[in-house]
Amino acid sequence: MLSGLKINPCKILFLIAVIINFASSCKDDPAAGYSTFITPAMGSAIALGKEIEVKIDFAKGIKIDSVVYLLDSAKVVLAKDTLGVKFKTDGVKLGNHLITAKIYSGEKSNEITSNIIVLASKSPDLYTYKVVTKLPHDTSAYVEGLEYTDGFFYEGTGEKGKSDLRKVDVQTGKVLQRAKLDTALFGEGIILVGNKILQLTWQDKKAFVYDKDSFKQLAELPYARDGWGLTFDGQRIYASDGTNTIYFLDKNTYQKIGSIDVFDDKGARDNINEMEYIDGKIYANVYLTNDIIIINPENGAIEGKIDLTGLYSSDNFKTDWDKSNNVLNGIAYDKDGKRLFVTGKKWPYIFEIKITKK
Repeated sequence: MLSGLKINPCKILFLIAVIINFASSCKDDPAAGYSTFITPAMGSAIALGKEIEVKIDFAKGIKIDSVVYLLDSAKVVLAKDTLGVKFKTDGVKLGNHLITAKIYSGEKSNEITSNIIVLASKSPDLYTYKVVTKLPHDTSAYVEGLEYTDGFFYEGTGEKGKSDLRKVDVQTGKVLQRAKLDTALFGEGIILVGNKILQLTWQDKKAFVYDKDSFKQLAELPYARDGWGLTFDGQRIYASDGTNTIYFLDKNTYQKIGSIDVFDDKGARDNINEMEYIDGKIYANVYLTNDIIIINPENGAIEGKIDLTGLYSSDNFKTDWDKSNNVLNGIAYDKDGKRLFVTGKKWPYIFEIKITKK
């Protein structure tokens, strides 16, 4: 170190930026011995099912023997020339995917990468609703999970000091059975799997398993993510965490076994909340909106959107906090009766609705 020498930190940052920029420009220059993607540009959006056109500006003065193209880790095309290639996105999950080109020249090889974002192939179908009937509901219930099974509602409620699991009479709204959470915990989504009930917590990194009939707690489990909503298709559990990702959980171990990312034709849809599996699709509340979206569980595409504006006005609540927080949340389905139920946090009613396409 040179004692007493003052160096302006801004100038240091400027010099570093110049050096990085110079190095990057050299690496992107085919004349300097590097190959680069012409298409797709980094972060390009591609509709599901459309072809991806891949072109490379190959390094000058180097004989290219072959190029192997990969989508994520799967080999897609082997090319023996330097012409562009095309491949489709049929069957690809929505979201970010890495494209890699392995370029072989003699005994040497190098890799270059780009990425694409696969979106839904079309905009969602739009639905409206009609109220069939409204059923009484406990206005102290900050609803985080709602299920209909064997002629009863099962609810998971939130808020610290008030969170619980409850069994509810459909016609009267009376709480028939209850298991309270520790007052330090914030309860979240629930799902019935066989003779057990799984309940998440929000940010407490815990989940609980109960006996369906007695509500006796059978297990306390570590849970790595924020807990939001749950649903079940008979084979695997689906769990949301407030992002646009829905995780697949093993129905016996509750461990993650896969995931999808939720997109429409414009981009990602965050704030996926309470969910219900209905006729092969996931119906999901979108937190702080009046929307329920209909999601393809195989690829994450939003195929429909139900606008429930006007079902229950926030003006029915007195304070600004209640108006902004006591939002639509809670979907249940009577599979035998083909009845769809929806409610909200601290709403006085559970509504049976029918939906129709606009």
